[in-house]
Amino acid sequence: MPSSSDRTSRDSDDDSVTGIALGVVQDGGSWQVTRLDDAALTSLDDAARQVRSLRAEGPSFGLVDVDHEFFVILRPGPSGMRLMLSDATASLDYDLAADVLDELNVDVPDMTDEELEQTDPWGEGDMAILDDMGLPAGVLEIIVSETDLYADEQLQSVAERMGFGDEFERHQPDS
Repeated sequence: MPSSSDRTSRDSDDDSVTGIALGVVQDGGSWQVTRLDDAALTSLDDAARQVRSLRAEGPSFGLVDVDHEFFVILRPGPSGMRLMLSDATASLDYDLAADVLDELNVDVPDMTDEELEQTDPWGEGDMAILDDMGLPAGVLEIIVSETDLYADEQLQSVAERMGFGDEFERHQPDS
């Protein structure tokens, strides 16, 4: 991921937000990866609604990469939506990230631009979100801490470790 000084400030209401949102379902021994509507890139409610609508017998979750700057993993469960945000500092520039922190009851960091430039990104939320599906919390923490990688590269690493790397790659815009 680029340093904070490389970040372009943009509100997630801005039409220039890019990225990809995917729904992932584990069905028996295989994985199904589906592209979600782009509204999931800017709205946590929309992303959650789309992931819930995947309707599968096996577990499902969403992977949302916004501008290659940060990613969100969301997973519906009986007690509500479980969330993990790869970079809490993204909440200063993106409404989606701020909404995730709000849902997690974590305050948006209060930083000046200068402080932000000196701060390494950090993840917030449920690092054990994919534990029962084969990605231990410690491994996800390591992936999130790899700040020299862009968000799509971090998610590629998640997908490869979980066994759906090829399916993930097929949905990437450059594929």
